[in-house]
Amino acid sequence: MLRLTNTVQPYAWGSTTSIPRLLGRAPDGRPQAEVWIGAHPSAPSLADGARLDDLIAASPREFLGADGGDRLGFLLKVLAAAAPLSLQAHPDAATAARRFAQEEAAGVPLDAPHRLYKDTSHKPELLFALEPFAAMAGFRSPAAARELLAGMALPELPPGARDLFDAFLAVLAGPDALREATRLLLTAPAEAVAPLVEAVAQASPTLDDPSAQCVVALAGHYPGDAGVLVSVLLNQVRLAPGEALYLPAGNVHAYLEGTGVELMASSDNVLRGGLTPKHVDVAELLDVLDFRELPPPLLEPRVVSADEQVFSPLPDFALTVLTVGAGTTWERTVPRTVLVLEGRVRLASAAGSLELGQGETAFVTAAEHPVTVSGSGRLAAASPGTPAG
Repeated sequence: MLRLTNTVQPYAWGSTTSIPRLLGRAPDGRPQAEVWIGAHPSAPSLADGARLDDLIAASPREFLGADGGDRLGFLLKVLAAAAPLSLQAHPDAATAARRFAQEEAAGVPLDAPHRLYKDTSHKPELLFALEPFAAMAGFRSPAAARELLAGMALPELPPGARDLFDAFLAVLAGPDALREATRLLLTAPAEAVAPLVEAVAQASPTLDDPSAQCVVALAGHYPGDAGVLVSVLLNQVRLAPGEALYLPAGNVHAYLEGTGVELMASSDNVLRGGLTPKHVDVAELLDVLDFRELPPPLLEPRVVSADEQVFSPLPDFALTVLTVGAGTTWERTVPRTVLVLEGRVRLASAAGSLELGQGETAFVTAAEHPVTVSGSGRLAAASPGTPAG
């Protein structure tokens, strides 16, 4: 078992307090957005000063098991958002492999700001809320979006913005409405988009509608951004602590506010369409989006016991949330990354033991199972999923 030291990502949208509170550190006033716990080469965890990805590469069978391949396939994070993240989606595995090879052949440096595909993996992900968490995810009914917009008392618009608004309402009533409405907004000229965003934001505060309130919040952070208007096409998702959502390939989404544990395939492939100062590629985003109308993507757990839940939407990964008491034994010979959320926890196997306090993390190799978990607290553990999820 390896005690880990992890990278904290200081992205501008991060909370200044949530991650320091979890890690038991004093806030320093700077945003702390994500803690990466795993072996992604961009920010691998360290064990006694050694990179976890290098340790795995040197002994893949010991670390990952006989069927685990040669790289850790999942990445565990803590995510703490004080401001909205970008409007984004992630590719499926076939698209990622094809487009990564194309960018490599074109000689686009991996660290170039306009590089889209950093690796060959897809990036499905789930988020487990540690506190109330807000997101928008997946397309909702175009009729509901049209009803909201048509009922707004907009101020007088300049001709370009009025034409865009009328066209927006028209495509929402037509065929393939969600695709065409998204394309219209994200490719419209800025001189038409900006005044329309301002007008819709001005008309929204008095409306008792979560989408209208989201417009107001987004416009405050990203005035004039077409992503503010796209938000009315999306499901508004509110998670209570202990609830989770799942975002498969192609699901358009943006996290808005809150702290949670995030688990994903070990990839950094993100395609952005707005609500960000980072590189945006509308054509690529439109190419990967799933434009089906879907319900909010809530993820129900498999309840193992009163103290243990497992969230596992696909074979790539599973998140176990365990309230630690008298003792639990993990039998499956798979690798695990472990994060203690509360209290103190002891992990023990025939090879040794490790004690962890709140905010501390560990990597348990496949070779060290079975593992007994004891103590008093709560933890989140990432592992491969099962073929049945």
